[in-house]
Order: sequence, then structure tokens, then C-alpha cells
Amino acid sequence: MRYAVGMTKTPVEVPDELFDQLERWFDARQLVELTSCIAWENYRARFDHAFGVESEGFSEGSFCPLPERTDRRDGHPAAGDGA
Repeated sequence: MRYAVGMTKTPVEVPDELFDQLERWFDARQLVELTSCIAWENYRARFDHAFGVESEGFSEGSFCPLPERTDRRDGHPAAGDGA
């Protein structure tokens, strides 16, 4: 999230330390894809805002339920999730 926030600021603010952290988790191809997705959504949001494009309500009332958390080792519910 910090990367997305930094990329969408004007001017862009992505400290070297943050990018170094990302490189520990993602390879070069993944970073290109992540950066491209963030940049595209930023472009789209700014474009829509400039033209006054608003929601058409197609997803009103819709939601995506989160899957139940499980312990990765045995498939049982993770400790502390109340299940």
C-alpha cells in the first residue's frame, strides 16, 4: 500500500528504502507488473475525475466474501479467528 500511495502522489515519492523492501518480496517481472497495475489505476482514476465520470451503480450492494482463514500446514482454521 505504501508503494501505491507513493506512486500516486504528485510528485511521485517512492523512497529507495521502500523499493529495496519490495525487491525482497518480488522479482523484476513482478515489480514491473505491480507498478504497471498501480500506474494504470492511477491514470484511470485521474482520467475519470477530469471528465466527471461517476459510478453507474453496477456493483451496488455487491461484495466479495473473504475465504475462511486456515492454518497452511493442516487446513484447519487458524488460531484466533474464532472458528
